[in-house]
Amino acid sequence: MKITTTGRKIDVTEGLRSYTERKLSKLDKFFNENTAAQVTLSVQKDDHIIEVTVYHEGMIFRAEVRDADMYAAIDRVADVIERQIRKQKTRLEKKFRAGAFEPNDLYFDIEEEKEFKIVKTKKYDAKPMSVEEAILQMNLLGHEFYIFNNAETLDKEVVYKRKDGNYGLIELT
Repeated sequence: MKITTTGRKIDVTEGLRSYTERKLSKLDKFFNENTAAQVTLSVQKDDHIIEVTVYHEGMIFRAEVRDADMYAAIDRVADVIERQIRKQKTRLEKKFRAGAFEPNDLYFDIEEEKEFKIVKTKKYDAKPMSVEEAILQMNLLGHEFYIFNNAETLDKEVVYKRKDGNYGLIELT
């Protein structure tokens, strides 16, 4: 796995970089050497944050961990991604390296998600609106995301509320 480490409001020392690579190397059993991982280390007030995004054959695995100690956050982030993978292992086995899911006593406590259960279906007419109107509508409904037709491009787009309180826009192509 090719790991790229960057820092935001923090100097990434060689010690931090090697520790991060050593901890994320336990994910090598799932991925081949062409897999790319982007690691961002940052500091906000008293929180140390590590964000890891792994790009593998069209799939994206992402985890973000906050902790008072950067090394503790690094320890936990690889476990979070591994838990995501193991939870979906039946669906992912075809895309991963052969033997990635050998029985291991350490991971029997993670319950695999067997099926997706849809409990509600909604239909609505998406009227064309601006991004600002869509954000307002999303907030009025109290939702975390909102799908709409952009009035300028007439394309379907998604606005969503980010963990940092800002908003994101997904343009569907």
